[in-house]
Amino acid sequence: MSIIDDMFIVLWGFLLIGLMGIGGFFMFRKFLKQLPKEDGKSTMDWEQYYVDKTKHMWRENERLLLEELVAPVPELFRDVARQSIVGKIGEVALKKEAGIITQEILIEGYILATPKRDHKFLRKKLKEKEIDVTPYEHLFELSRYNYAKNWKSRYEKKIKKNSL
Repeated sequence: MSIIDDMFIVLWGFLLIGLMGIGGFFMFRKFLKQLPKEDGKSTMDWEQYYVDKTKHMWRENERLLLEELVAPVPELFRDVARQSIVGKIGEVALKKEAGIITQEILIEGYILATPKRDHKFLRKKLKEKEIDVTPYEHLFELSRYNYAKNWKSRYEKKIKKNSL
């Protein structure tokens, strides 16, 4: 065999190991969501519970808005993302003892269910739809503190360091 064939086999091996590692990571995340918590139910069990309890509360306008909000998610992961977001929206609706899912509940649940990197898209989409984000600012701010302690002081130090 030539050296080119050997290099091809080595690169092919690394590619396969990398792809299996990525797939394993996503499978492991799903496995962690299925592990029971202290109350005996897993995160996925609770999501399904909230979805089932609030299925009848959705109106057509809110369904369409939700579809617009999850549209940027790759199609392969869209169903999983939708399930997670709808579960959080249902949880918010039940805690507020609402009779229907309103636009406000949908936006609040979406903010709580999605990571901070998705909030920029949400702000843009709400601006396009001429929906005021001011009532939700406390939720955007709240999520900022969930990622790291003292993020603001570390951010300011980094800016100072880069400006020198």
